[in-house]
Amino acid sequence: MSKFVDTLRATGTGGRDKGFITGEPHAPLRRTWAEVHVTATELAGGLVAGGLRPGTAVAVLAADPAVIAPAVQAVWLAGGSVTMLHQPTPRTDLGEWAQDTLKVLGMIEAGLVLLGSPFDALSGVLDEHGITYRKLTDLAGEPLSEPVHVDEDATALLQLTSGSTADPKAVRITHRNLMANMTAMITASKFDFEADTMVSWLPLFHDMGMVGFLTLPMTFGIELVKVSPVEFLGGPLLWFDLISRYHGTVTAAPNFAYAIAGRRLSSVEDDGKYDLSRLRIALNGAEPIDSAAVKSFTDAGARFGMNPGCVLCAYGMAETTLGVSFAAPGDGLAVDVIDADELEAGKRAVPATDGRTRSFPLLGYPLPGLEIKIVDENGDVRGDREVGLIMLRGESVTPGYLTVNGPVSTQDEHGWLDTGDEGYLIDGQVVVCGRRKDVIIMGGRNIYPTDIERAATSVDGVRAGNAVAVRLDAGTRRERFAVALESNRANDPEAVKVIKDEVAAKVVDAAGVRPYAVIVLPPGNLPKTPSGKLRRAAAGEQVARMLAKD
Repeated sequence: MSKFVDTLRATGTGGRDKGFITGEPHAPLRRTWAEVHVTATELAGGLVAGGLRPGTAVAVLAADPAVIAPAVQAVWLAGGSVTMLHQPTPRTDLGEWAQDTLKVLGMIEAGLVLLGSPFDALSGVLDEHGITYRKLTDLAGEPLSEPVHVDEDATALLQLTSGSTADPKAVRITHRNLMANMTAMITASKFDFEADTMVSWLPLFHDMGMVGFLTLPMTFGIELVKVSPVEFLGGPLLWFDLISRYHGTVTAAPNFAYAIAGRRLSSVEDDGKYDLSRLRIALNGAEPIDSAAVKSFTDAGARFGMNPGCVLCAYGMAETTLGVSFAAPGDGLAVDVIDADELEAGKRAVPATDGRTRSFPLLGYPLPGLEIKIVDENGDVRGDREVGLIMLRGESVTPGYLTVNGPVSTQDEHGWLDTGDEGYLIDGQVVVCGRRKDVIIMGGRNIYPTDIERAATSVDGVRAGNAVAVRLDAGTRRERFAVALESNRANDPEAVKVIKDEVAAKVVDAAGVRPYAVIVLPPGNLPKTPSGKLRRAAAGEQVARMLAKD
């Protein structure tokens, strides 16, 4: 039996009173992990009695974390693998979403789909295409007395990635990968299973939500408060209300959420509204970290007792199960300020003395069990503060992808993963500059789009986290870039002109280059992944089409 399933079962039968709370803010419900395990054994019994064979890919589509937790545990107890299907957003075309879902089910060769509210209506589409499904409300059977045997290299999770094309891709995460990465994150975060309480609104179809804020606390028995992204977006201050009322110590979110949180917290008039003094980790990961957004968050949180050292900058990806590197708990945000000209022309991170600068957050040391190296275009290892491609190796690195064209390995012949990210090391600490494929090359300079995007979002009227810099005529002598952004003032021609002029000026000041075009769009028009991150490649295609019409 895999160590992961053994640990999951031991937590469920160990008699500890830790559990998780769902249903906030309207109908909170707390169940212990032991109670979740009892339900999981009944669902697992139903799966096995229904003919589920070891190794079967099981897709799960449900909204309520209280339903999802025992369902995914049941799949693992029954020997299957879990795929959390992407859920539609309010702006999603449901017809396209259904077709994309069918494509994913074909790619993973799903043997079964588990449906929960409010997605029962998909059953008609599944019937039409001959796809086997069961409703979670009808699944329970005789409790499974012993988990179905699986080995360490069996697939535990097929994590869907959020690519920029219509073709889906899933990272194959094994039981060994999952246990190795969770254990490493627990060590790096200095978890106290008795004292820590985790609070999260992250979607469970995203790796940070699924691995970090469901599977990990369920496996090791850590108190968890879990709400849906819909609840957070409907009222972001709910996040801090939950941290306050449940004495939350650990939370996590992408950078854009901290930018929103900083603004909302600063508008609260009552200094006694929240108690954030127990928050020891507010992990910032999943997208580039903006130090200005972090500072606005910590400044606003200080009124409510929040220690600025709680911000934990992190680097991660599904290809390493979740985590790659964590800063030390309590250290807070640390920024490396370097010479922009040396970075862009010489690919060296030289500490700045004067002139143009760039700043990048330090993302900590690699998690236990992971090796990291920086290489140049020829594969030669680069030294400290020399920029190159980030390569990773270790037990957390997953074996491969499932794609519509079949399986693809993630590792080279020596076990190294090419992350596709450029960065450098400072005495072993990781710094990420950006995605190699997104780097804008102009006049022999390598310009990272995040610098342009941060400059753009500093302009009044631009929605935080909703600006994207895209390459035009990439790889040619005519390479240029454009900036697309969202604004609530997009329908006011005079306001749009002001925004365009100010964005162009800010970009010139920050990066020393002028955008070929600045495009102002109404909210909701930039392409995003189901978890809310901007899809830069898709945005590039969108911008190119718009410019071609002009």
